[in-house]
Amino acid sequence: MSEWQYCCKTTEVSEGKPIGKEIDGVPIGVFKVGDEWYALKDVCPHQYALLSEGYQDGDAVECPLHQACFEIATGKCLSGPSDRDAETLAIKIESDEIFVRLPPSTERITPG
Repeated sequence: MSEWQYCCKTTEVSEGKPIGKEIDGVPIGVFKVGDEWYALKDVCPHQYALLSEGYQDGDAVECPLHQACFEIATGKCLSGPSDRDAETLAIKIESDEIFVRLPPSTERITPG
């Protein structure tokens, strides 16, 4: 399993205003829901739009391209047109810094 990678500060993310980062070629969306932070691979599995640029409504995010909706905590697809879940990433917080664990390099996808 890969090492923890620094992503951002907790103060950079507020509820309803996720941010997108790229670490080692992996697009990452960081979301805040209530008092918790979550990380998703920042790629919609339907058409590869950045989920961090979508609309966050509570614990769900809507893809900005075709309105597929995903549960932020689990990545579960809540409505189409996607038929696949979004990929969640392990996250940990130390002080005010958010770290993520990246997927193996063979699974990395860059939108474009």
